[in-house]
Amino acid sequence: MIRRYGERVDPAMRYTPRPGAYVILQRGADVLLTVQDGDAPELQLPGGGIDAGEHTLPALHREVMEETGWRMDKPRRLGVFKRFVFMPEYDLWAEKICTVYWSQPTLRMGPPTEEGHHAIWVPMVEAPALLTNEGDAAFVASLL
Repeated sequence: MIRRYGERVDPAMRYTPRPGAYVILQRGADVLLTVQDGDAPELQLPGGGIDAGEHTLPALHREVMEETGWRMDKPRRLGVFKRFVFMPEYDLWAEKICTVYWSQPTLRMGPPTEEGHHAIWVPMVEAPALLTNEGDAAFVASLL
């Protein structure tokens, strides 16, 4: 059984499955998070949706580069959770199936390439309270 976080499921709503990969990038006592700008900025684990025909790990490496500007070592899978959310950028009600990994950053290539994102280092012990998404927060807390 996959743990569910976030909004309650509306039985009248049709949700589209949206697999994604996310990573806890740890350097010493700190973790690298991404801030997604918008009306209500969100602090998140780097990562995102896996495109059609794309494999999970290449998608994760792509998303981390786009959202943080960093490369990372070989990610280790920690687990999976689900979220049922509205994604306004896609005008889509989604069943997000979030696979979470742990890794270490290896090289900063430059600033994030995805518009509306910037990366910040925060103390890992503070990250669960700062993360916008309960699932992200639970996985970081599980490593403390």
